[in-house]
Amino acid sequence: MTKLPLFSAPNKPLISSTQDIVPLADIIDDIVLLKNGGACLVLETTSLNFGLLSEREQEAVIASYAALINSLSFPIQIVIRSQKKDITGYIHYLEESYNKMADSKLKTLMSDYKQFIVDITQKKNVLGKRFFMVIPFSPFELGISKSSISSVGHHHGPLPYTKDYIYKKAKTALYPKKEHLIRQAARLGLRLTSLGFEELVKLYFEIYNPKVQLAKSDVSFAENPTLK
Repeated sequence: MTKLPLFSAPNKPLISSTQDIVPLADIIDDIVLLKNGGACLVLETTSLNFGLLSEREQEAVIASYAALINSLSFPIQIVIRSQKKDITGYIHYLEESYNKMADSKLKTLMSDYKQFIVDITQKKNVLGKRFFMVIPFSPFELGISKSSISSVGHHHGPLPYTKDYIYKKAKTALYPKKEHLIRQAARLGLRLTSLGFEELVKLYFEIYNPKVQLAKSDVSFAENPTLK
């Protein structure tokens, strides 16, 4: 009877890096290029406190949202990103304001307010939320080529076409959809903003490195990469 080992050691060392599993190929202007030949456009939206609206205003918002959904002839992704809020800077700001005050009554009020903020954050997590709409660009919209058939659906490249070609095709397809979404969102009282190069770099860096802070100087030097 042949005994099979419970574990088998690989013959070759594992040398894969995190970049091998990240689907991003490049970021050019406000277009995110993916390794499978696709692309996407990321829009950040303001929020709306639905609970504070009157009944008539709520009905108007619901009707506008239904109109937005019914007007879509292309897919979108709605992403809500929650992060624990760091209020250290705000506490320092309150302390500086307290030290500048001359009125004793105002200083008492400021001290009580600061203690209130500290107590709230100790009892429960204060979360900051960001809202995004993502417009995807399918690699199948590029057309079929011999290399695209083998690469579509995989994240490890190589890209089926040049970055220049993919960027131009994605831009032509995504920009009209972006303008349509911005107009429809305005009817809801929302403002959509397309994220630029530096904002996208920072966003994706924070997503894949949640415990590492990226300083602004780390991305400010980078300009749009050369198209290849």
